[in-house]
Amino acid sequence: MTVKTKELSLQTKGKKITFFNITEAVNQFVEETKIVEGILTVQTEHTTCSVFFEEMVHDFDIKGDEFLQVDLNKGLEKLFPNQTSNDGYYRYPGPEHLRLAETNQAFIDDPSIMLNGPAHLKATMLGASQTFVIKKCRIQTGRCGDIYFADFDYCRPRFRIVHMCALGE
Repeated sequence: MTVKTKELSLQTKGKKITFFNITEAVNQFVEETKIVEGILTVQTEHTTCSVFFEEMVHDFDIKGDEFLQVDLNKGLEKLFPNQTSNDGYYRYPGPEHLRLAETNQAFIDDPSIMLNGPAHLKATMLGASQTFVIKKCRIQTGRCGDIYFADFDYCRPRFRIVHMCALGE
């Protein structure tokens, strides 16, 4: 049994939800592992981020966003509207969380970075990981499947990590 791991580092943009199509990087990792039969897990370690499996998209809006991502954002925003202030629509962040954040320099510089409750909830709904079957040295995503990483926290740009772990023979 072989176990191989690798990390992807991604830079989010801030000011908007950031999506990355990571399919090519994931396929390249699986090729590097030389695992013929097994499983692959792709996971984020961040609580405002998700890894999800979706159909490839050929159409983009004027801002360069894929149509399915735009549709996903619209649907999730209906469930979890943007948090523009600590006005009571969301209970998060609560007083204890804010008290603990007072030692964080990023919070001291810009307290609005804590207004990311919707990002946590969206990530919770979509999940932190996806698992794929490896068969004949390829992940089984079908002809039209792509793998995406999304950071729903638009409060500031950040470096994000995606973990990949392949297990098999």
